[in-house]
Amino acid sequence: MKTIILEIMYILTGLVAIGTGIYALTDKEHKTKFGTGIFWILFGLIFIGGKKIPPHIVGGLLVFMGILTALNRVGAGSQKNSSEEYRIEKSKTIGNIIFFPALAIGVVAFAIAQFTPLGGLVGLGLGSIIALILTLIITKEKFEYVGYDSSRMLQQIGSTTILPQLLAALGALFTLAGVGDVIANLMGSIVPQGNILAGVVVYCLGMAIFTMIMGNAFAAFAVITAGIGIPFVFSQGADPAIAGILGLTAGYCGTLLTPMAANFNIVPAAIMDMKNKNGVILAQAPVAIAMLVIHIVLMYFWAF
Repeated sequence: MKTIILEIMYILTGLVAIGTGIYALTDKEHKTKFGTGIFWILFGLIFIGGKKIPPHIVGGLLVFMGILTALNRVGAGSQKNSSEEYRIEKSKTIGNIIFFPALAIGVVAFAIAQFTPLGGLVGLGLGSIIALILTLIITKEKFEYVGYDSSRMLQQIGSTTILPQLLAALGALFTLAGVGDVIANLMGSIVPQGNILAGVVVYCLGMAIFTMIMGNAFAAFAVITAGIGIPFVFSQGADPAIAGILGLTAGYCGTLLTPMAANFNIVPAAIMDMKNKNGVILAQAPVAIAMLVIHIVLMYFWAF
């Protein structure tokens, strides 16, 4: 059941991407409609037929999509949001109830992950569908706008949409390639043996910096924990449960500081049409640095 539901979710995601490509191709005012259309259609086909398509074909398609992006052939079209006057009027009518669909995603995902064997990923997909239904009920808008606005938002976000999948795959490749062992050997010549404070500092900083490079703390966790955490923190007597979770969340401090974490830092800036595309990162930087210092203190005094 879980596998079937996930396959349906991937197919729905792929159909949204293909729809975005079709909107782009039929947009007469779109300056890069062919590149944009091909990019999103290929993206959708990979989601729909990923298990059936040979890995080397998928890799080739991703390289081609990367070339389209590098040549600036993927961009936003002429699709417009509703007028500001209309949005202000609707906001006065609906009020804070508009936040219920977004809240429903988290509630449904948590409930399914916690109380069923389906897992959080299925919960996230089902929560998104329920949120869409609630949105249509609350706003009383037509269903036909779903495809249009999905296309508008995806084109506005652009190719950064694909970054999470690519970075997660990169983390797995780094682990298999033994990057953790290389980092361990390098740190062994820098960090004094038996110095707990130095080990904690390097572990937390390493997690934050590698997360900034990878854009994903989960991808960084396996590499940095194998290369730094185990030899310089866990082997010194640290509680694995405490040190491990603090190491992971130290990585999230790096998430707040990098454009590679596109979902968190680039997508919001694009959706809100911020003048500075790094405005979210600049606003988060003081908090991220302060939290990283707190992580180091907590791990040193709490994990040992």
